[in-house]
Amino acid sequence: MVYETFCGGIFETNCYLVHGSDGPILFDAPDGACAWLELRHLAPKLLLLTHGHFDHIPDVAKIKRRFGCEVGCHPATVPMISDRDFFRRYGFDLEVEPAEPDFLIEATPARAFGGLDFEVLEVPGHCVGSLCFLCRSEKILVGGDVLFAGGVGRWDLPGGDGELLCQGIKNKLYTLGDDITVLPGHGPVTTIGSERQTNPFVRS
Repeated sequence: MVYETFCGGIFETNCYLVHGSDGPILFDAPDGACAWLELRHLAPKLLLLTHGHFDHIPDVAKIKRRFGCEVGCHPATVPMISDRDFFRRYGFDLEVEPAEPDFLIEATPARAFGGLDFEVLEVPGHCVGSLCFLCRSEKILVGGDVLFAGGVGRWDLPGGDGELLCQGIKNKLYTLGDDITVLPGHGPVTTIGSERQTNPFVRS
């Protein structure tokens, strides 16, 4: 699988542009992602969101408007991207330019995006509606903020649940195979095998 990575925003959030046979797929939209796409002359056909936390969605509306791509997300993510004041109601002085998704995504053993076949896993605990996208043929997992190199997603934000997160990692991710490469929402690329053996938060 050919993919490109952009890291943007004050939280250094990763997004990934995956080149499918039917066109490029962008996973997540941190601050600066739209400008990066324009600079590289890259036009995504789809924008898929792993979850709705503010650092992963600020450029959703910009990208949809600029490139005319369809946006897909979990149902629980919809208010986070469509309600301008969603985060303000939780005490955060943040405002999102609203955008409406074109289709919804939930856990499924098989779904095609951009000519690539993915298994979609729902692994909440960091955020409600957190999705991981597994392309088994390429042994790549776009993991959002669930599992990091040497870490896991924080669970002290609204809707977080540390026990649920760790259970999901152990039961849904560690069972995928040690040779699966994880593209995380923050930090460097890792593998399921490395995290299963050494992650200090969740060990098999």
